[in-house]
This record gives sequence, structure tokens and C-alpha cells, in this order.
Amino acid sequence: MSRLIEYENASAKLSIEEKVGQFFMPAAFINDTEEEIQAIERLIAEHKVGGLCFFHSRASAATNYEGEKEIIYNEQSFNTLKNLIQRYQRISAYRLLIAIDAEWGLAMRVENTPQYPYAITLGAMQEQYDLTYEVGKNIAHDCKQAGIHYNLSPVLDINNNPKNPVIGYRSFGEDKNKVTQHGIAYTKGMQDQGVLGSIKHFPGHGDTATDSHLGLPVILKSKEDLLNNELFPFMELVKEGVDSVMVGHLSIPALSNGKSDPSSLSKEMITGLLREEIGFKGVVISDALNMHAVSKHHPTKGELEWLAFDAGNDILCFAEHTKEGIETIINNASLEQIESAFERIWRLKEKGIKFEASHKVELIDPDELNRSIAQKSITRLGELKNSISNVLGTSFVGITNQKADDNYFFSNIQKRSSFSQFTFTTNSTTAIEKQMGADPKILLALFPTKVSPKDAFGFNKQEVEWINSLLHNQDVVLYLFGNPFALGLFDYENAVSVIVAYQDFKVFQEVAALHFFGEIEAIGKLPVKIK
Repeated sequence: MSRLIEYENASAKLSIEEKVGQFFMPAAFINDTEEEIQAIERLIAEHKVGGLCFFHSRASAATNYEGEKEIIYNEQSFNTLKNLIQRYQRISAYRLLIAIDAEWGLAMRVENTPQYPYAITLGAMQEQYDLTYEVGKNIAHDCKQAGIHYNLSPVLDINNNPKNPVIGYRSFGEDKNKVTQHGIAYTKGMQDQGVLGSIKHFPGHGDTATDSHLGLPVILKSKEDLLNNELFPFMELVKEGVDSVMVGHLSIPALSNGKSDPSSLSKEMITGLLREEIGFKGVVISDALNMHAVSKHHPTKGELEWLAFDAGNDILCFAEHTKEGIETIINNASLEQIESAFERIWRLKEKGIKFEASHKVELIDPDELNRSIAQKSITRLGELKNSISNVLGTSFVGITNQKADDNYFFSNIQKRSSFSQFTFTTNSTTAIEKQMGADPKILLALFPTKVSPKDAFGFNKQEVEWINSLLHNQDVVLYLFGNPFALGLFDYENAVSVIVAYQDFKVFQEVAALHFFGEIEAIGKLPVKIK
């Protein structure tokens, strides 16, 4: 089994090629073939890479941007992940730093593992940073059980563009102070479990309408505006002592002396702004270098890796050309550049590996914490004194797009109040209108099938038009179990009342049912503006 020697010994022992190899964090995939696994083993053995960043599969959204490959469901993914990590560690001469994106839990990448609410849901809570701390702590615990040292989280992007296709629900909201406080709480939760974190996506990916997986977003704000808003959470978290900062692929001329270079390849942005002006001394990790915002502009193997390193990135995440990258960095970098980055990375590895779980225990059941978050985040738009059940009375119909087996909201209400239910994804709207009679009061429960704006959150044009006709012509109480930005599709202002529950988890639906009967208050507040 590989081990990690102290930095002073490592600095003297490792060759220049081995030191540069430590900068590389290629992608590893939980659901790889044996042939693909052996290729990664060769990469580890031959090039002494410093770590691996795990993804679900080569077909997953984070790696298959065009969405042409089918994602295979593997209910044993967690055990597969654990076994793969152990296998790769045995191959490595030095302990690998294992990373993953687990913003809302291992479930972000791994089936049948605990899932916690999205950041936007946590942002709806009012001053409940202790619950965000517990989320970070629980996620870190679960990461350790898999053999993961490094959770590439939390997101500190300020959610100030409702059309953002890649951040949105991953942000704590549009208020810089609340984003900062949630980020601090989440990070401290991870740190108290001994798991490393990385704040992202510096210098702020919130106000973009371009997905950097596909193209290069451009932000044309002044440096003053950025310092007062987008950069604020990053500067505050740096003061708190974060382990690392992930730099996004963003073009921001005001922070690059007028240049349009991606921030991840910008010396002005990383070495100048982040290190010299803000004073960050820790590890800088690039956002995935396979993302088209940068990869498609640098086809020469090794060139992108060198440019990212020369700009100030220490860890090159999802580097696709390790051999050529090592050679190009050695041929171009100064010994001081190499040794400084090597020391930062090695000391980070020492810190993370020190807290590896000595013995594995069960993953944490998230339901109790998620229920508390559901109770603190559920949000009512507008003022309405009566409970929803009193507003609707005893004669109403339920309309939804959720199949009955997964609609715990309706089933919990049905136990105490009989009503007819209709699902418009399996029944024609004409048939529903005939059966529900004239001018009924309507309990409308919407479950967006997508969490991002692409493809209208999963609603088709006809569905949106029909829902809007109900909102205009009937007394409708609307409960939304998903990204609140989905409300922008609908004329929700015409509803008698709108309640945002944020998640479709069973416990969130159960809490929404309690709210329906007036047994809990909706004390959350929208963390974003709906336009």
C-alpha cells in the first residue's frame, strides 16, 4: 500500500519528473471497464500523478457534454468506488490525493448514497448556518468512508443570473453575505472531519449565461463591481483559512488587464489577483481542463497543461495529456515554480491523508437533517393568513406531473383529506378538465424533472401553456418541489398562494404536507429573485 513521506524527505527524494507528476489530477471513473482501469493504473505507475478526481462514468454529464452516451445505472457504485480507490492506491508509489465533487453529497456522483439539499435550498433558510455546517460535516464523513480526502466544494458563486445554465441551484443565493456565511459553515463542517475542501469557481461564475463546459463565458463588469460582489465571498473565505481555491474558466477583462484570456490561464487573475492582492497562500486547483471553454482552443498536447500551471494553478484537474504536460512544464518552468507548487501540494496531501478513516463505518442517514432543513427552508410567496387546507376547503382537485408512487405530498394529504388526483404527464389535459368539473379549486404540485433552465426545467411548451391557463382561470394553490427559478416559466403571480419546497425528497414532501394543514409555518425566504 502506498504511503506519504514528509515533505522535507519527499523534496530531496523525488526526481523533477516525479515532482511535476504530482501536479496532475487526471479523471477516474467509477464505472470504467477493466481495460480503462488498467490504463489509469499505467498512468499512475509511469507518471507518478499526485491524485485522481472521480466521476460517475465517461457518459455522465460532467464528462459527456453533448449527452450522446447512455449513462448506465449501477446500484453498487459506492462499493465499486471504494474498491477502485484501494486498487489505485496500491499501484501508486506515493499516496494519491483522492478528490470528488460532492457538493450535495456523494449522490452527486454515486448512486445509492446520501443526498443533501442543493445549496439554493440551504440559502432559503434564515440564519440557520448550523444546519449548513452539519451538511458539510456529514458529507465529509461519507467521503472519508469511501477513501476520499478532497471534496471540491463549496460553490461560492453568487447567483445573480437566472439564465445561468451551470451554477443556479448550486449557489447559496444572490446575497453575498449569506453566500459567505453558508460557505464558511459548510467548509468548517468538512474541516472538523479532516476532509479538504475547495471554494469555487474563482473569481465568480454566477453572472453568466454560458456553460463553461461548452464555451467561454465573458463577464464585462468593472473590477470595483467584482470586488464588491462576486469576489467578496472568496476574499472572506481566504481569511478563514480555506484549503484550496478552484479557478473557473471565465473571461473577465477587468481582472486581466483588458485581456480576454480565461481566468484559469491568466497570470493576472491567479498570481496577481488571487495570490498577491488577496493574499491566498494555499493550493490553487484548475477547473476541469477537459472543459471546452479551454480545451478546444489548445489542441497541442501539453500546451494547455503548461499554460494552466504557468498562470498559477498547482493542481491540474482532469488533465488529459499527462505525459506531454509533464514534459512541457519541465521544459518551460523555473525550478522555483516547480518546487513552490510541489511544496503546496505535498503539504495539502499530508493534511488530508492524515485524517483518513482508520476503519470504515456506515454512511450517515440524511433524513433527520434533511427534515430539519425542509422545515427551515419551505417558503411561501406573498402573505396569506389561513392554512392552505382552509383556503381550498374540502372540495378541491390535485393536479401534478409526478407519478403516484413518488408523490408523497399527495399521499400524505390524502390520508386526512379525500380529493381527486390527476397526473398530466400520463393523462391528456382535455380528459383531466372533463373529469375535474367546472371551476374547481386546484392544488397544483409541480416537480421539475430538470434542475437547470435548459429545456425549460423539463416542462414542454404545451404543459406550460396549460398550467398558465389554470393559473389564470382557476383558484390555484401551487407547491413547487424543485429549483425556484422554474417559477419563471409560469404566471405564478395569479395563484392564490405559491409555496416553494425546493426538493422532491420524501421528507421535503412530508414537510410540505404538514404545511398544507397549517401545522408548520413557511419561514424560509427565496434566496434569489424570480424574473
